[in-house]
Amino acid sequence: MDHGIGRTCFAHGTVVCDLESTDKFGAIHELLRKAPVFRSVDEIESLEHAVVSREKIQSTGLGRGVAVAHGRTPAVGDIVMALGISRSGIDFGSHDGQPVRFLFVVANPPGMQLEYLLALSVLVRAIRDERFRDELLECRDAEEIECRLSRAFRESMIKRGFPFA
Repeated sequence: MDHGIGRTCFAHGTVVCDLESTDKFGAIHELLRKAPVFRSVDEIESLEHAVVSREKIQSTGLGRGVAVAHGRTPAVGDIVMALGISRSGIDFGSHDGQPVRFLFVVANPPGMQLEYLLALSVLVRAIRDERFRDELLECRDAEEIECRLSRAFRESMIKRGFPFA
């Protein structure tokens, strides 16, 4: 299994600091259209359909202001992650009833399920820290947020025993 995912997650173009949508499907649509990382996806509608279809099965609002919407589609060739930050909050139907301020969208191609599960696990572990979430909310610059997320992602991968080249 290629664990190179940690080197590419949250690179330039993966964070949108100002989501305006307050409903989950509108926010997913907005993030997919605003995050530069998704501009290389030829079939963005197919990706959106996969993410929305998964979301309709069960809310991916994890609680604590975090949602990780995800979908599997051949529209992407590798795992792609983006973060949209909502200052006003998104009604996501989270189990704790709290609005989502951090909306992650994760897309993975068929055949990369193990890598996807690893990336999802590492992401959730990194964002679980309340202090870290507060620091991200204080940031107004997408590049700074990308750097912090990338560093946290790498550190979590290393703690799990996946060194980087």
